[in-house]
Amino acid sequence: MSDQPVPGPAPGEPDRSGQPDAGEPGRAGSVDPTASLPVDPTASLPVDPTAPPPGPVTPPGPVTPQPGQAGPSPEAAASHSGPATPWGGSVPPGGHPPPADPYGGQPPHVPPPADPYGGQPPYGAYGTPAGPYGGYPPAMPPVGYPPAGPYGGYPPYPPGPPYGAGWNPQDPLVNPPYAGLGGWWNRGVAAIGRSWRLLVPLMLVTQALPAFALSLLSVLLTPAGNLPTTPGADAEPPQLPPGFFTDLAVYGGSIGLGALLFGLVQAVGWAGATWVVTRQALGEQVTLGAALRYGGRRALGLWGWYLLVGLLVAVGFCFCVLPGVYLAFALSLSIPVYLYERQNPIGRAFRIFHDRVGMVLGRICLLVVVIIIGGMVTGVLENLAMAPFLADPFGSVGSIVGVVLVLLVSAVLSVPVSLVQQVGLVVTYAEQRAQEGPVDTARLAGELG
Repeated sequence: MSDQPVPGPAPGEPDRSGQPDAGEPGRAGSVDPTASLPVDPTASLPVDPTAPPPGPVTPPGPVTPQPGQAGPSPEAAASHSGPATPWGGSVPPGGHPPPADPYGGQPPHVPPPADPYGGQPPYGAYGTPAGPYGGYPPAMPPVGYPPAGPYGGYPPYPPGPPYGAGWNPQDPLVNPPYAGLGGWWNRGVAAIGRSWRLLVPLMLVTQALPAFALSLLSVLLTPAGNLPTTPGADAEPPQLPPGFFTDLAVYGGSIGLGALLFGLVQAVGWAGATWVVTRQALGEQVTLGAALRYGGRRALGLWGWYLLVGLLVAVGFCFCVLPGVYLAFALSLSIPVYLYERQNPIGRAFRIFHDRVGMVLGRICLLVVVIIIGGMVTGVLENLAMAPFLADPFGSVGSIVGVVLVLLVSAVLSVPVSLVQQVGLVVTYAEQRAQEGPVDTARLAGELG
């Protein structure tokens, strides 16, 4: 090293040591030697007008890649001609580095990192119009799900019974298809317990009273005398009592006519009892007078169909009995069919019986057993009580009173049997309607009118 001082500018000349030598072509900071010098010696040299405005130069540092974005490769970093910048670029030659983002965010020319899960594009990307909340479109309900219900978004339970078929397991009269024989029996017992206070007087007026009158007429018109059972003297044929055939014709005609007339009264009771059982199953308050009025309106048509059904059963019994038994079972529901559906009860009763022959036959057989037992008990008691008066029922006042009392008690004892028969037919018909489709007591009551 030399101890001589560094030569400097002569007095009165500007210091040009910080400026590049104009005579060295190819240097990065060279200028045109023909260009005029700036007036202000302290002014900076002209720069590229397309360069960004000058700013503080950030010293080069390590490049930190953004998440999801790969950093510059070593080959690309080696190819830079200037110092590295925080965003992986370099300072352009002869210019100034772009100004740093004052908020430290992502440079505007670098696209945001891609969503690795393929989600919603960010705000303003791919031409998505700005929505009411930060550019996202309004939320749409999920496809394929019903709208939210009143309880936490789940749809409410549909109305009706839990079994979902429209049958009410708590219906007081209609036995659902899945309830079986126990449900039928329980509903019949409940109907008797609910309606017996009205059914008993109704049966007394429309069933017991006609039966008593018919029995009394039968005793009065019985042909006098006893039929002979042994041949007469000299091997002559047995002789019939005088006027036997005349008395027999009068007896048969009177009993047949009485049965027709009393059958009309009984039809009033059948229709009224059906109305009482159905209405009281709904919890309505009904009266005996209202039941009789309803029965009177429906009795004539019901009586006509009942006569036709009885004629068919009688003809069936003439053919070796079995056809009559079959017709009696097959047409057993003809009365409720006519009252509820107001149509031809014969064809409809046949269809119900044959569609579910086992079920209908089982229910009707149980009713027949009750009717037979009740009839046998009543008949035995009547025969035992009438035995002392058979020789001359009207020979004395005491005999007449005894005969009348016996016949009256016998008619009253038949009331429970008629009550069970009527309620059993109504419950059986309601059960068969439930087998065909959903039905309830309210609908049956509406059909009755």
